[in-house]
Amino acid sequence: MLSRANKLVIKKIISLFSVVRGYNIPVIILAQYLSAIFILAPEKRALNVLLDFNLFILVFASALTIASGYIINNFYDSQKDLINRPNKSMLDRFVSQKTKLSVYFSLNFIVALMALFVSWRAFLFFSVYIFLIWFYSHKIKKQPLIGNLMSAFLAVLPFFAILLYYYNQIPFEEIENYSSQLAVIFAHASFLFLLLLIREMIKDLENLKGDLANNYKTIPIVYGENTSKKIITALAFCTVIPVYVLIEIYDVGYMDIYFYSCLIVLIFFLLSLQKASSKEAFLRLHNLLKFLIVAGVFCIFLINPVVLWHGKRLLLPYPRQQRHPFPFFFKRKRQSK
Repeated sequence: MLSRANKLVIKKIISLFSVVRGYNIPVIILAQYLSAIFILAPEKRALNVLLDFNLFILVFASALTIASGYIINNFYDSQKDLINRPNKSMLDRFVSQKTKLSVYFSLNFIVALMALFVSWRAFLFFSVYIFLIWFYSHKIKKQPLIGNLMSAFLAVLPFFAILLYYYNQIPFEEIENYSSQLAVIFAHASFLFLLLLIREMIKDLENLKGDLANNYKTIPIVYGENTSKKIITALAFCTVIPVYVLIEIYDVGYMDIYFYSCLIVLIFFLLSLQKASSKEAFLRLHNLLKFLIVAGVFCIFLINPVVLWHGKRLLLPYPRQQRHPFPFFFKRKRQSK
């Protein structure tokens, strides 16, 4: 049998895991590595990407920064979460506010050292990223629309750390040659940004009671629930633009199945949104969006699914005739012209 002291230690560890949302961190790490292999640097051997120590530092630093962001967000939202998420809030309270701040500053200090090891640019990037997360949690989060926009932007930003890492290796005069590749990357980022933004606005509808009690000025509170639903509907229709770019202009392999499926799911999502009026209904819609986002991470494999059953392709460089920096992203019909 465990002693009372040992039980308390285990409870605090579980509580801290809940505060940093440890269940999200592995998904974020996987998303960054898959993005690097299949989207951001597909011209490189996958094994070189996986064994790139500087990339590992950047991915690990991103994960720690996001974890610290969850901590500071939890610190400022402790009163609101008592209303919106009472069960999780009671678990999180096994770790004191003082301990949360200590872990927060420790993680940020470690991130700064890791980033400085890579380069001064990485150090600058993560310093700004850490500040923006704090500024969002402390000030911006309570503002209508700009809080939603900044939250979605901060969620996408770690992927740009990897993008900058690879593009810093390209001579400035050659950047123009990569305009098409950048268009692909920004199309992916735009689709993810829109899904995250819709999710943030659904969370505002879901957390209406706690936001109102804590003087948050979210869109449903300031402009009403119907206005919020109209904005969400408009954003959902906007996802068609990056999907069109990725499917019709560029070749994303079998990942077009994921994008078509997303559009179908979003249609049912919008139909359900119009009928939703309770916290439980908005929670179901929130979970549906989370599923689409997490599914998108695993569906990155579909860009070149041969690696799933032919591991040799994962380790070997691409054939000479496919040495284009972004070999997957151009339609075969374009190559034949």
